[in-house]
Amino acid sequence: MGLDLINIINQIEKEKGIDRGKLIEAVKAAVISAFKKRLNFAENLEVIINEKTGGIELFAGKKVVEKVSEAENEILLKDAVKIKEDAKLDDMVMIPCSVGDLGRIAAQAAKQVILQKVRDAEKETVFDGYRDKKGNIISATVTREDRGDIIVDIGKTEGIIYKREQSFRESFKRGDRIMAYVIDVKKNTRGPQIILSRTHPGLIIKLFEMEVPEIAEGIVEIKGAARDPSGRSKVSVFSNKKDVDAVGACVGMRGIRVQSIVQELRGEKIDIIEWSDDPAIYVKNALSPAKVSSVNVNATDKSIKVIVADDQLSLAIGRKGQNVKLAVKLLHWKIDIKSESEYKKELEEGKIMTEESEATVEKEDSVVDRKEEGNNE
Repeated sequence: MGLDLINIINQIEKEKGIDRGKLIEAVKAAVISAFKKRLNFAENLEVIINEKTGGIELFAGKKVVEKVSEAENEILLKDAVKIKEDAKLDDMVMIPCSVGDLGRIAAQAAKQVILQKVRDAEKETVFDGYRDKKGNIISATVTREDRGDIIVDIGKTEGIIYKREQSFRESFKRGDRIMAYVIDVKKNTRGPQIILSRTHPGLIIKLFEMEVPEIAEGIVEIKGAARDPSGRSKVSVFSNKKDVDAVGACVGMRGIRVQSIVQELRGEKIDIIEWSDDPAIYVKNALSPAKVSSVNVNATDKSIKVIVADDQLSLAIGRKGQNVKLAVKLLHWKIDIKSESEYKKELEEGKIMTEESEATVEKEDSVVDRKEEGNNE
């Protein structure tokens, strides 16, 4: 082995990016495995590797006994004191072993252990490199489709975008470059599994952070984001400086900033609205482009009743309820939208019911009065 071993370790460390310490441990495990196979039942083995010369020293631990019954694991006291002067009964003494004669079978076993350890170390290195990327976005290249799932190349490994994490509007072909949000990084028998998404709200948030310097500087904050798989999003923003327009900063000159994000998301429509800590104002902004006539906020059950002009109702609700659903996701409040005519009708019906109730009460009171008069007679 010698210097050849060190050269191999240096090469693997450079090409695979595997930690040197893990490779040394792999070689130690390989030598121990080889000798255990050769010695059959040698239990306590220790390996020392000189990282400069590549020299390997092997030691077998043997128990000090009065009478040897297992020569591979035991040693007489008189022989033990020659190796360790203060050895006594029941001590464990490390006996130097020859490394040269591993044998063909043992050497093959060592090779297999090294290869497996290298594979394991490589998987661990990849996992360590990506687990910190959870909650961030990464660049990927589409390689293939597997039963509706998209497999992408992300550098040292592959990522997967499950069908449920894809927008039905999007279609990709091999070689397409895309950005994806890292939902999770898991370990499995085949190595780390990087789970990605193209529909997660985090994707659009990170894209804005990349495109808008004011967000990176902390001047503008993204307070919330909601997305619909059908291809529409809402992003609420807030400026920490009065002289900076949060919405304008995100849109950019002539819309260049938001258009860059729209292009990455394959034409997804993005509504950028101003955030407010007042639910009444926030819901008006969230329901844009519809114009809201009035708002009734119930803070107790976190519900909001919104009244819009008749011609604004369909716009406020949106196609298949898309607009109001996105607003609900942004506010995390219940939103009930009614047209002005519908609301007026409800009020009128409520008034009629009240008058009928009052009339009933008056009628009942008159009956009681007549009964009392009869009794008095």
